[in-house]
Amino acid sequence: MTLKITTADIRRELERRKYRKIDGYFPDTGPFRRELYHKHLDFFKAGAVHRERAMIAANRVGKTDGAGGYELTCHLTGIYPWWWPGRRFSKPVNFLVGGETGMLVRDSIQLKLLGELHDIGTGMIPKEYIESTTPKSGIPKAVGNIYVKHISGGVSTCQLQSYDQGREVFQATERDGVWFDEEPPIDIYTEGLIRTMTTKGIVMSTFTPLKGVSETVLHLQKQAKDGVVTVISATWDDAPHLSDEDKEELMRSLPPHQRDARSKGIPSLGSGAVYPIPESDFTCEPFELPKHYKRCYGMDVGWNNTASLWLATDPDTDVTYAYAEYKRGQAEPSVHAATIRAKGDWIHGVIDPASRGRAQKDGEQLIYLYQQQGLKIIPASNAVESGIFDVYEKMTVGKLKIFSNLTETLAEIRLYRRDDKGRIVKEFDHLMDCLRYGIVSGLGVATIKPIAKAAVQEYHASGDTWMAG
Repeated sequence: MTLKITTADIRRELERRKYRKIDGYFPDTGPFRRELYHKHLDFFKAGAVHRERAMIAANRVGKTDGAGGYELTCHLTGIYPWWWPGRRFSKPVNFLVGGETGMLVRDSIQLKLLGELHDIGTGMIPKEYIESTTPKSGIPKAVGNIYVKHISGGVSTCQLQSYDQGREVFQATERDGVWFDEEPPIDIYTEGLIRTMTTKGIVMSTFTPLKGVSETVLHLQKQAKDGVVTVISATWDDAPHLSDEDKEELMRSLPPHQRDARSKGIPSLGSGAVYPIPESDFTCEPFELPKHYKRCYGMDVGWNNTASLWLATDPDTDVTYAYAEYKRGQAEPSVHAATIRAKGDWIHGVIDPASRGRAQKDGEQLIYLYQQQGLKIIPASNAVESGIFDVYEKMTVGKLKIFSNLTETLAEIRLYRRDDKGRIVKEFDHLMDCLRYGIVSGLGVATIKPIAKAAVQEYHASGDTWMAG
């Protein structure tokens, strides 16, 4: 028996979909199937481990609706998809949601959660679960609170606030969770942490880093390095719903200084950036280095972090490539040296000149300890400003390229900055020192890999050469 689909059936299905927008997200199959949105899934999954999370991502990748809005709706209703890998709440929750201004909250977050006020329920939260809303004073058509039916039988609360109201509006009430859509000032972000402290609640942030390396971005990146916070980066290439034509059109419309932030989620270059150059200008895809490239490395030493950065120069073009990195803390010189030797014990390096001082443990000079471990190293020049200029000049003329898989090095470049007095901020700069040592002093000792003696003898003895007897 064939089921006959009537016009009324189609109308009912369209009506259902209209008020169940959330059902269209992360399907099992199709061109926009769930498995293709791996960055969103990573963001959700991290909620089961860390109470602080951030998706610092490009525009148009689905931060607000596909990440923050989707998860918030799950928590407010208590309804989670079968595949949900993240944090769950089994009771009604009290969430605070923040955005930049009252009008932006109304036109973005409110719209995505509720839909238009004249047709509430067409947003992410299903109509059947919206208990009621209350207006926000001072802003036409703005909502202050959303009350959502929870599957357990109670009612969840979602309060909408804005950063321009100041830190005070984020105080007082403890919360099960806070969602910051767009980057909050650090004092407001801190309030969000405090509001969720006693409840062991969650703090989610979703934004494009247009404010550069701000205090909030620095906090999140530092905490991520310590394993306390999960930071998910997402680019246009992580968004299956964006076609190549979409990306090209969007890129053409962007001013050059915003392209990395808006297309890759990389913090915009701030006025204090030491190397204010778009990453696309000095990065390249990794490739197998030809044997005739001259190699060296720069090394920075310290108990909290010891780092090395390897460079290779093409003698035909004079382009230098940073192709490998190493960074590790709290280990003996023998441990660091073993890793460095493994990259090529024939490669000469230059080391932080402070290594000529005495090691705390046994009074030996650090440089001597590393030399005893088989490293071919000499002290580097430590002329900071002239060294920075040399690196900057090579970057701007295309004579220095950094392999795109050197994540630690690129992260340090983004954070490498000057304070308001023009001084270099000495935080997370170990690989930046390595880069400077390598460019200023390392290139002078760079060499190619020696030919093994056996290979030379075999070549000389061959009857195919003019040197054969």
